[in-house]
This record gives sequence, structure tokens and C-alpha cells, in this order.
Amino acid sequence: KVPKTMDHTHAAAFPVAYGTSHIGLRHKLRLQSNEVILVLGAAGGVGLTAVELSKKIGATVIAAAGNQEKLAVAEEYGADHLIDYNQEDLRARVKQLTDGRGVDCIFDPVGGLLFEKSLRAVAQLGRILIVGFASGTVPQVPANILLVKNLSLLGYFWGAHRKLDPNLIQCSFDELFKWYEIGSLKPLISHTLDLENAADAMLLLQNRKSTGKVILTTGI
Repeated sequence: KVPKTMDHTHAAAFPVAYGTSHIGLRHKLRLQSNEVILVLGAAGGVGLTAVELSKKIGATVIAAAGNQEKLAVAEEYGADHLIDYNQEDLRARVKQLTDGRGVDCIFDPVGGLLFEKSLRAVAQLGRILIVGFASGTVPQVPANILLVKNLSLLGYFWGAHRKLDPNLIQCSFDELFKWYEIGSLKPLISHTLDLENAADAMLLLQNRKSTGKVILTTGI
């Protein structure tokens, strides 16, 4: 049930983005406050909530995105370190930031070449959460790296949990709504368009011109 303090625009932006990140971080990755997490696509709808919630848990967050404008958004939402993966060597920069150790966890809604690069930036016994393939390319996993580094690779589709574990979904939203009502969560909506402009909204996503969420309104 939507909290009384949440307007319809925030309600539209909230469920998939925050729901995916919350269960992904808390119950799949089991992220701890003393750990370092690398969030890919860190200014997108799900990626940005992963940055925000990782900081809520107390972890150190390395945010990776495709330009400085998007990284500035991730920094505003709490990221400790920033990587422009179009300008920097992702693996080398992560190693530098972690004194050569690598990150404990990776939150990946992007896939593709970025997954392959980040796989080599995770520490021994690390965990990687596969959330989606915004890049349009599904990576092929080199299982030898998982073996040698003792890594855990976790597949995760949030929507399936409505049937797999509906109680988990309810408990997740209970905590998220409490955080929202005390002002701890700030859904970012970069664009709000009328429903008749849905094609323009899709272009914003396709051309990676948005941050956070893009919302369509009906005027009701």
C-alpha cells in the first residue's frame, strides 16, 4: 500500500527500482557495512537506488557510469568513489581504489563488456549479482575465473519473487516505505512526460539521456 506521504509520481518511480536493489543487496548479495561494492550503471533507475541503499547499509560504494554528468548524480546519492568507464580502465581504477585487493561485491544491471571487465576487479571470495543487461549484450561467463577466485555469481530477477517469495517482497517494501517516510530515500525522476509522448520517453532511455527514472503521466 502506497504511504500517504508518497505522491503518484514517486509511487510510479519506486517499486521496481527500489524493490530490485533492496532485495538484491540485502538478501541476495548480503552486503555488509564493512564491504566495498562496485555498482555498474550507477546513475540508471536501478543502479542509482543500489548506490543509495548500499550507503544506507553502510558499505563503501564505487560508482561506475558512462560520463561525468551521470557520475555527479551518483556522487550526490552517496557514492564514495567514481569511475567513468568510457575514459578509465575499470579494473585498474578499482584495484587502485582498493589497494590492489578488488571489491567484495558487484551489482550489475548492465552486462556486456562491462561485466567482463568488472569480473577481473572482484576480490577473492567475492559475489557478483546479475540484475540485467542494459547494454543489450548478455555476457558469456568464463567459469575458470569463478573457480580460481572462488567467486559466487548470482542470478536475480526481482519480479519472480512475487510468486517465489511474496512475503519477502512485502517485508522489503515495509522497510523501504519506512525509510521513505522519514526522508531517507529520494527517488530521482529526471523526466516526466505525458503518456502521448511515450515514444520520446523510450528515446531518452535508448539514447541514455536520462538518470534515475522517466515517468509517464495521464493527467488524471
